[in-house]
Amino acid sequence: MQLQQLAYFVAVAETRHFTHAAERTQVAQPSLSKQIKALETELGAPLFSRARGNVTLTPAGEALLPLARRMLADAETARREVAELAGLRRGRVRLGATPSLCAGLLGDALARYHRDYPGVELQVEEGGSRDLVRDLARGQLDLALIILPLHSSDPALVTEEILREDLVVASAAGQGRRANMRIEDLRGRSLVMFRRGYDLREATLAACRQAGFEPRFSVEGGEMDAVLRFVEAGLGIAVVPSMVLDGRPGLVGTPLVPGLRRTVALAHRKDVEPTRAARAFRATLLAFLAEEGTLPRGIDALAHG
Repeated sequence: MQLQQLAYFVAVAETRHFTHAAERTQVAQPSLSKQIKALETELGAPLFSRARGNVTLTPAGEALLPLARRMLADAETARREVAELAGLRRGRVRLGATPSLCAGLLGDALARYHRDYPGVELQVEEGGSRDLVRDLARGQLDLALIILPLHSSDPALVTEEILREDLVVASAAGQGRRANMRIEDLRGRSLVMFRRGYDLREATLAACRQAGFEPRFSVEGGEMDAVLRFVEAGLGIAVVPSMVLDGRPGLVGTPLVPGLRRTVALAHRKDVEPTRAARAFRATLLAFLAEEGTLPRGIDALAHG
């Protein structure tokens, strides 16, 4: 089994067309078909069904696809790691982070890393924790900043708790201020709710249900920027991390009593050692979090040895 064969297989699986896959991988179509056939022979099972001109994956092809994607991603990581070890001042960090972190402190940490390692390519993927955990498992990310705890069905990851942050109730500035709120105070209020799969959606729903009620949504399905803008427009209130309210004078954050907090961890795959570039980012991030006065109110860095 060769990596090139796997690359051809993934191209056909994603395009569902041999000619288009050949164009994408810049190889003659007969050569691509020959390599796919050789791969099928070696594996002892057909990977594609070609009935009536329609190309679909067989059960064997469905099973191979996620493995092939991960193997190709790991091979690219290995190439870059060897290049770094050879003394080249380049590399790559593929980092996943939740939208609240992207909108908050991550920009300053990335700026510091880029200043210290200008030759390293930075790729940032923004998404919910479940999506980021999936991308880590597929080899599409080197590191991810995710929300704990992990679900029992999640793949094996190494997680390192790095900070805890307060969740607050965000409301439009013109609606008045309160010293604090309880989760029970959300009963009957119109909530602006994040899309399904969002960590904050799950945290809000769990807290409301534990208090004995189902929340009422005025609008749902947004990402972080959209939710904050909808709250500013007076569509309702939302439970958000306190850090995202920095620099938004049109919003007010009301603390929850008792406090509702969440833990952020830096994660990577258990079966793959992070690259040198990724390890350098971890060191930069932890040093940034440890500095006095760098974190917004409501965020506590967790000490590391």
